[in-house]
Parts: sequence; structure tokens; C-alpha cells
Amino acid sequence: MPLSPEQQAEIARLRAESQPTRRATVPGLEEILYEPIEVLDHGFVRVIDYMGDDGAVVQAARVSYGKGTKKVSEDRGLIHYLMRHRHTTPFEMCEIKYHVKLPIFVARQWIRHRTANVNEYSARYSILDNEFYLPAPEQIAAQSRSNRQGRGETLSVAEQQRVLDLLREDALRAYRDYMELLNEDEAGNVVDPKRQGLARELARMSLTLNFYTQWYWKTDLHNLLNFLSLRADAHAQYEIRVYADAMIGTLERWVPMTAEAFRQYRLGGAHLSASGLSVVKRMLAGETVTQAGSGMTKREWTELMSVLGREG
Repeated sequence: MPLSPEQQAEIARLRAESQPTRRATVPGLEEILYEPIEVLDHGFVRVIDYMGDDGAVVQAARVSYGKGTKKVSEDRGLIHYLMRHRHTTPFEMCEIKYHVKLPIFVARQWIRHRTANVNEYSARYSILDNEFYLPAPEQIAAQSRSNRQGRGETLSVAEQQRVLDLLREDALRAYRDYMELLNEDEAGNVVDPKRQGLARELARMSLTLNFYTQWYWKTDLHNLLNFLSLRADAHAQYEIRVYADAMIGTLERWVPMTAEAFRQYRLGGAHLSASGLSVVKRMLAGETVTQAGSGMTKREWTELMSVLGREG
């Protein structure tokens, strides 16, 4: 189950409380505050806390010449300008904190974004739950022939089932071994008083990377957008992309004008190199340009043609 009974009770308690404040609050985000958004088979994302809103971005941008917020249309235009011209500091004025439950192998990708504050569940101190990720059959695919870090064609139904069986058997065996090494049950009680259990910090070595961990992850809006631009991209691994997609939903509730600009200029836009821009200008001038005469490598050319929706 995504949430433990203790976590469910904590959420109910927190959502029952209401605090008066003079700080900016966002009704759309308040609606889902503390609530889990389910991801994968046992994972979730939930917003724990936040600071600021679209208005905070605007105020930070205008402070240099002493003018405050005017009207929504001007705020929207300014935020789009900031995003378009990559003025990042105003977006650093907002922060958000998430509670995330995710497979360990996804966490190892995620932690590469070193611009956040992270506190992870400690398997040195506590016993990990017997919860592990199994991919949906349609996500079980062969190694890509063109991308060393991606997937290619989906495996046959029989091969998919074999993969699932192996993953399930490995995880179940790993957890049995983990509990035997600990000499404890999941509640932390000693199983066999005649023998000593292995230290938890060592016993965790037996677990596979598809077991779930949890962490609190706090970042500012600028660095959240950097994370989402990479992890919500179609080229990102599916298992981290679905978390990014869930977080974009929270972004749209929290800072809708920033989210709109982000979709326009980052997710839906494209960055061209100097060579790529030169090729586009030559094409617009009516010139027939080929890869051989473009000054670009074959890979660069293929990527540019893909962005332009043209045959390579």
C-alpha cells in the first residue's frame, strides 16, 4: 500500500488543522496539501510545504526598481519574459517540499540533481518495508539499438512474463534473506533469541534496487524547473518521468503562470546551437541544405531535423 496507517493518520490530522497566516497561500495547492498522488505500483508524491507563489516571482523581479505587483496580464507577461530570457533569480524566491516514495534505482537517478535538500529513510535505523517495484508489462522492453541508456522494442508476452517472474522471485528471496540476516520481523521483534542478528546497515546490502525508499525533497522553483525539464522529457526513463509528470501537476496548481511559461519555453520549446540556427536561417532563405554542407555532425543534424519535423 502506498501509505502506512501511521502516515494516513498523520495526513488526516494535518489536513484537519488550519493555521492563520499573513503569508501568501495558493488555494489550488492547499486543496492537495499533504495528500499523496500515487505513482507506479507503490509510490507517491505529496506536497508537504511551500513558500511563495507567482506573485513572489514578480515581486522579486521588480524589486530592483521599486515597483510592486500591478495586474495579472502584466504579471503574466513579465513571467514569460523572465522564462524566455532565462532570468532565473526571481524563480529562486519560491520553495516547495515534497515527500516522495520511490524505488531505490529511481532515487539513485534523482539524487544526481544536487540542488535540493534531501533527507532519506534510514535503513541503518529502520527496517525497510517489503514493497518492491514491478514494471507494467508494456514497459518491459529490450535494450535500444540506438541509445545505450534507453529501451527499444517491447518484449513478447511470454518474455514479459518471464521477466516479471524473475524480478518477483529475486525480490521475495532478497527480502527473506534480509529478514533472516536481521533476525527480526517487520515490527522489529527478535525472531530467534538464540542467535544475534546482523546490523541493519549491513543486512540492507541483500536488497534489490527495485525496493522502495522514501525521502523529503525540498528545492526552490528555479531548480525544480531544471529537474522537470530533464525528467519530464520524453527521453527520460519512464520510472522517473512519471514522478516528474505528477510534480508538474502540483506546479500548475502552485504557480500557474510560471507553469504556463515553463511549458511554452522549456518543455515545448527547443534550444538551437549556433550551427543549427545558421541552418534554419539558410533554409528560410530558400537554400537547400544537406548534412554534408551544414557543418554539423550526423547526430547533430538528425536531432535538428527531428526538432524541425523534417526527414533527416
